[in-house]
Amino acid sequence: MTLPPVRSVAAESESDLIAVLRSDAPEAEKAVVCKKLAIEGSPAAVGELAKLLSNPRLSSWARIALEVIPGQEADEALRQATQSLDGRLLVGVINSIGVRRDAAAVGALAARLQDSDSEVASAAAVALGRIGNDAATKSLQQSLVSTSGTTRNAVAEGYLLCAERLQAEDKSGAATEIFDEIRSADLPLQRIVEATRGAILSRDQDGIPLLLETFRSNDKKLFQLALSTAREFPGGEVDLALADELTRAAPSRAALIVQAMADRPQTVVLEAVVQAARSGDKHIRLSAIDALKRVGDVSSLPVLLDIASGQDAELSQTAKDTLAEIPSDGVNARLVALLPEAEGNRYPLLIELVGRRRIDAVPDLVNALQHSDPAVRSAALIALGETVSLEKLDLLITQVLAPSRPEDVATAQQALKSASVRMPDRDACAAKLAVAMQQAPATTKTWLLETLSEVGGTTALQTLAMSAKSDDAELQDAGSRLLGKWNNLDAAPVLIDLAKTAPEEKYQVRALRGYIGLARKFNMPERDRVEMCQRALDQASRIDEQKLVLDVLKLHPSVAALKLAIQAKRIPALKEEATDATAEIAQTLRKKGVDISRILSGEGA
Repeated sequence: MTLPPVRSVAAESESDLIAVLRSDAPEAEKAVVCKKLAIEGSPAAVGELAKLLSNPRLSSWARIALEVIPGQEADEALRQATQSLDGRLLVGVINSIGVRRDAAAVGALAARLQDSDSEVASAAAVALGRIGNDAATKSLQQSLVSTSGTTRNAVAEGYLLCAERLQAEDKSGAATEIFDEIRSADLPLQRIVEATRGAILSRDQDGIPLLLETFRSNDKKLFQLALSTAREFPGGEVDLALADELTRAAPSRAALIVQAMADRPQTVVLEAVVQAARSGDKHIRLSAIDALKRVGDVSSLPVLLDIASGQDAELSQTAKDTLAEIPSDGVNARLVALLPEAEGNRYPLLIELVGRRRIDAVPDLVNALQHSDPAVRSAALIALGETVSLEKLDLLITQVLAPSRPEDVATAQQALKSASVRMPDRDACAAKLAVAMQQAPATTKTWLLETLSEVGGTTALQTLAMSAKSDDAELQDAGSRLLGKWNNLDAAPVLIDLAKTAPEEKYQVRALRGYIGLARKFNMPERDRVEMCQRALDQASRIDEQKLVLDVLKLHPSVAALKLAIQAKRIPALKEEATDATAEIAQTLRKKGVDISRILSGEGA
């Protein structure tokens, strides 16, 4: 039942709430009262709530309260209702009895297991399972033999609940008997799967053979059950069994088993995972290499480094990814310690890992910049881009401005940009780049401006503005272009100023378009937006930009926008477009219920 909006129930005391149930108040209001009684109700409310159990629209709301009100009164009311209800209403009451685990209802529920209504019989079976005492368990055991179809499936579900309760009460032997009984019965696979899980776990360490048997089942659902059960199995003996099973299973299954092993990091047989990564079926190797992200340690490094240095691209990349994420206890120090003696492709690999793991090893990376192998130098530059601090950013700036090898400039620029955009102090970083611009060759200055635009912040904005007004044509072009793409309102004053003072008209137009773009796409008070549009109209000398202003007014209609559109009709070349914009804005405002008649009549529109 979906509750419609109703007036607030002002009653605060339980007696007032009960009075509402006794009254002729609307059913929706009574439903709200039932919800309140689930919080505030006592046995005193049971009588009135019980009267609602036969009401198809209020029964479920009454049961919400009856399920939680303490005391025997609620139990007795629900039991009494089972004698007079049928169909869905009876099913609901039986469910509530199960929620309350009313042991006194076992006899009545057991009788319902033979009910001609399969929904009623099924509800009774599950409710008996939730009660789970000896009498309930016995009745379900007997019914498992005598029932069939849907009801039998529900009986098995209830019987499983009894077994789980026994196991929780440290009665594993009795629980195991039930699990085994269900496993051997003719039941839907889902019940078999649930019973098999219980049978394995209830046996504790003696369940390992059954777990392995389940791993070897031809049924995919049982194999998936084995994977999930292995993850929750107690103790370390099962890890040895999993390591052995890993060597026996088909590759597609072994690849999944190794993942289950890695999900037991406290007891995993690490050497088995490492061995699976070292050689054998590629599918298993890839899974094992990935698993080492979670369970690998320093001892795993030799194998992973060998694989990462190998010729198979897929294995190599997977190993690199694992080396970048493997738990860091001792790993970082070991990787740095290997750097001085590294040779061949192992050297750039180690440097790459230093960068990906963000290890502070700047001196080693600076040394690598002098290496004759361009792959080493490239890896060192990229790693510096990932690790260098603001204080040492000049190392990369120098590599860009005065490279010892011209062929490294592009990589140095990439590294400097990576380092710059991750600096937490944007203005301090931008200040360093601005100083670098003064020393940079002409071909590098534009690139530095682009980097500054990605760094952002006040200093970067000011540097772009100065460049756009400089005597250098290339800087004018780059500065105005980048300012036009600036992605926050801080650029608005700079752009409108540039629209007036830029050295060339084309840059003035570019700046004005950037300014109008800011007014279009950012949230701001409508008064501020219209003020920006007014400034843009005042500055615009071409109809193209004037039309763009009208587009902003139409996209963000307001009374102030309407007034400005009316004013724009005074511009001869814009009159037709402004008239259309006025009509469109006026129509939108009318739909919102805004009275604009005085504005339109006052302006003669």
